[in-house]
Amino acid sequence: MSAIPKLTALVAAAALLTACGGTTKDDAKSEATASKGNTTADPNAPLKAGLKIAFLPKQINNPYFTIANKGGADAVTAFKGQSKETGPSDASASSQVSYINTLTQQKQDVIVISANDANAVVPALKNARNAGIKVVTYDSDAAPDGRDVFINQASPEDIGRSQVKVLAQQIGNKGKIAILSATPNATNQNTWIDFMKDELKKPEYSGMELVKVAYGNDDDQKSFTETQGLLKSYPDLKGIISPTTVGIAAAARYLSGSASKGKVALTGLGTPNQMRKFVKDGTVKEFELWNPADLGYLAAYAGGALASGQITGKQGETFQAGKLGARTVGKDGVVVLGPPTVFNAANIDQFDF
Repeated sequence: MSAIPKLTALVAAAALLTACGGTTKDDAKSEATASKGNTTADPNAPLKAGLKIAFLPKQINNPYFTIANKGGADAVTAFKGQSKETGPSDASASSQVSYINTLTQQKQDVIVISANDANAVVPALKNARNAGIKVVTYDSDAAPDGRDVFINQASPEDIGRSQVKVLAQQIGNKGKIAILSATPNATNQNTWIDFMKDELKKPEYSGMELVKVAYGNDDDQKSFTETQGLLKSYPDLKGIISPTTVGIAAAARYLSGSASKGKVALTGLGTPNQMRKFVKDGTVKEFELWNPADLGYLAAYAGGALASGQITGKQGETFQAGKLGARTVGKDGVVVLGPPTVFNAANIDQFDF
């Protein structure tokens, strides 16, 4: 995750763009005006065939987004559209801007984006929307004026607070802990961390101390190195929360080969397939995540619904999301996938993603 449960969780972050551009400036202007003026949803409108949907993850070749975007592609195939994936190899704040611009020029019908930075992508997304393109964020949100709807993994509060609860159970509610996040500007991680800090204020966690929030930038080697640094800086560290699939896997890899294995608890958001060996060798007891394939699937259907006029992004609107059934747009244009799952040795072999 980016992090992948990344499961109870919620919030998080990617976007869908629907391109309806014309061939002249006047055409583009009239289309943009028509798009903005069309504020009435028709839930009975059919899903348009042939929609072009592009997925723009925080970074390509990230296992979490590979799974999420495959789920999105399956949805696009189901409603007879065309899908593609593009994006940067790094998760820096502005790395997605040029890709948004290119997709706008290509007149994609839908772009699914997980924002590396909530604000850096907004000007480019606004240009896309002005060109008649619908924008849906998923996993990690952008500022609301840059998108139509946000597909949230789970309630951000549930995700943040549950991470603390899972770790606290493992360390007896006592000891120094650290957080290994993705990038400093990642909206989903930052929201979860705010709820983690608030949860830690409760009396039952008075024996726990958050000593550091480190950032691995969703890079495997940097996350590995940051884990090593945390243990060197805090030799009495008792636990680490890593709400990112890249981070938790890198941290588990370091712990599994160190003297801290079994002594420092690790939890966070990860996929069963990447974490299975660390659960079975005792490095990790429990972690969380939602099904990223379902997240991408829901984002694709939301984009299709927007592009087809079934929804406009207003609270209370509903649409059908294939195998996931009926979904309702909530406050501020947020659609929630559902609660995360806790994985451990007892159930991890029941999942394959």
